[in-house]
Amino acid sequence: MSEAAFLEAVKNSQGIIYKLVGLYANDAEERKDLYQEVLLQSWKAWPTFRGEAKFSTWLYRICLNTILTQKRKVNRIDYLDSLEPVEHLVTDATGHKKEEIERLRRAIRSLSETDRAIVSMHLDGYENAEIAEVLGITVNHVAVKLHRCKQQLANLLKQ
Repeated sequence: MSEAAFLEAVKNSQGIIYKLVGLYANDAEERKDLYQEVLLQSWKAWPTFRGEAKFSTWLYRICLNTILTQKRKVNRIDYLDSLEPVEHLVTDATGHKKEEIERLRRAIRSLSETDRAIVSMHLDGYENAEIAEVLGITVNHVAVKLHRCKQQLANLLKQ
């Protein structure tokens, strides 16, 4: 497993890192720090990647574990309104306006850490079984939490 293969795989999946860091970081400096930490932890774990799961699933797990570990190290105030848009990462094939995307992003940020991960992976097209594997919970638990998250987001977006 070469460095070039790692860099190519990360380059192809870097949107996952940007998205998750954006959902959990409060400001640009914290996003930068978390991004670098995710890359470091991914590189350290690279020799253990066996290819049994998709690279993106493996990276999601590394990313979430790293972010949640870093967030728990320091007690911080979560400023939900400080999320800055990352224009170049927003792909909008459905024609939604940037304001709507930002409203949804803020609503997702108001969810708990686990719920954010579930919604994020669901929006990226992961099946409940893959989400359960990454988070270490049952498939039924994912389905229940996803249903509750959807209801909670619907209520937040009505406001």
